[in-house]
Amino acid sequence: MSEIEREAMEYDVVIVGAGPAGLSAAIRLKQLDSDLDVVVLEKGSEVGAHILSGAVLDPCGLDALIPDWKAKGAPLNTPVKEDNFYMLGEAGEIRIPNFPMPPLMNNHGNYIVSMGNVCRWMAEQAEELGVEIFPGMACSELVYGENGEVKGVVAGVFGLEEDGSYGPNTEPGMELHGKYVFLSEGVRGSLSKEVIAKYNLQDGKEPQKFGVGMKEIWEIDPAKHNLGEVTHTMGWPLGKNAGGGSFIYHLENNQVYVGFVVHLNYKNPHLFPYMEFQRFKHHPMVAELLKGGKRVAYGARAISEGGYQSMPKMVAPGVALLGCSVGMVNVPRIKGNHNAMLSGIHAAEAAFVAIKNGQSGDELDGYEALVRTGPIAKDLKKVRNVKPIWSKWGLTASLMLGGLDMWTNTLGFSLFGTVKHGKSDAEATEEASKHKPIDYPKPDGKLSFDRLTNVSFSMTNHEESQPCHLRLADDSVPVAVNLPKFAEPAQRYCPAGVYEVVEEEGKDPRFVVNFQNCVHCKTCDIKDPSQNITWVTPQGGDGPNYPNM
Repeated sequence: MSEIEREAMEYDVVIVGAGPAGLSAAIRLKQLDSDLDVVVLEKGSEVGAHILSGAVLDPCGLDALIPDWKAKGAPLNTPVKEDNFYMLGEAGEIRIPNFPMPPLMNNHGNYIVSMGNVCRWMAEQAEELGVEIFPGMACSELVYGENGEVKGVVAGVFGLEEDGSYGPNTEPGMELHGKYVFLSEGVRGSLSKEVIAKYNLQDGKEPQKFGVGMKEIWEIDPAKHNLGEVTHTMGWPLGKNAGGGSFIYHLENNQVYVGFVVHLNYKNPHLFPYMEFQRFKHHPMVAELLKGGKRVAYGARAISEGGYQSMPKMVAPGVALLGCSVGMVNVPRIKGNHNAMLSGIHAAEAAFVAIKNGQSGDELDGYEALVRTGPIAKDLKKVRNVKPIWSKWGLTASLMLGGLDMWTNTLGFSLFGTVKHGKSDAEATEEASKHKPIDYPKPDGKLSFDRLTNVSFSMTNHEESQPCHLRLADDSVPVAVNLPKFAEPAQRYCPAGVYEVVEEEGKDPRFVVNFQNCVHCKTCDIKDPSQNITWVTPQGGDGPNYPNM
């Protein structure tokens, strides 16, 4: 929209996203030089609003950033005191003993946290150092310089017409320019996706892999609550249909985080990840825990699972990708927040040196080197083969061979080298004719719930008059291609019920996009077999408003 005139503000570093990576970068920059002008732009209505809370946090990133975080009141209140691993069958479970597990799987010294609250606290620390933080400011465009470098972003566009045009009530936003721009948008961010494509950052790397993680917060019977307990399960109900598993974390106030992850490289387009999650809660072990309790929140988000071999080049002229924009999740540990924080620290240190030397708009090679040789690489290289082994040879092989590989990597070598992923998750989807539909039990309204009821517990909200932020490259593809070939899996892979195929007597089927339901998980952008859907950021403040718990 070059014809639009906007005011411009100049900063040393512009950071997109107030998650753990972006806030760590902002804090570290001001620790290194209090005179640096640093701004953080957050699309959520407040810091933490779009953070799907409930994680086990390895505090190593926080230790490196703010060593006295305990004295400063960081909300890490529940140390892990018990680790449980189970293999589930439909009617029972087998406890997997802890002693064969590689040391990296031990949660001793970690904390069950609300990452939303951790980020709110980090934002307070950043602001005390002089960082400017603007919530409700979605970044909709990148601004490029004369030499093709990224020099800033457009933020704060409001009131577009439904067709995306500028109308009489449109606020055009402003440009925020920086010597460097950090993109810490989380998984599959729209600006990061643009940068990766424009500068060919994925060339020579394995395709990124993803899972969809769904989570509910429950208040349970105090007699069943075990503060500090962490439980992970594998097996039923997914079986051979897909990779994935569950987690149950006991935190304060008789609450538990109940989560379920489905790897998005599944073949059967009839698979319904959300209903797999709902069915999981009817397992006797889980049902007994939740019986008499109540669900108080729901949310979903995509998870980057490709690991070390899928991490793109992280820098291009004027821009650096941080945290989940790169994909730094340790899949077997189900942890990425510590690496996100470390990436923010590394990016800040590289930018500080560059700015001190009078540089701007170039590639922060020092950041890439710190990630590829430092603690992030050390963490991710050890587990790089677990996901592709699981995908290629199944759960049993993953437990045995993946476990062996983690042990040998702990000792400094791998029997497998680096296993490749192969296809993208979209390409992994097979035609519906090759698979049988899956019959899912109807939610009972006590342990399991329909999608739209659950979405109301995410507090998501979108101004309905704005343009749809879920863009179809070709409006005809869902009905003309995806429906006959893949039974239009968007009806099922979306955990918020955004997409539906409406069939009325005497009329052709039509594809409906209920974007108001969207919880910003971005699964559609990843899993659509025709790659016809692109998620872009809606106007600032819209989307989920996850509870402050």
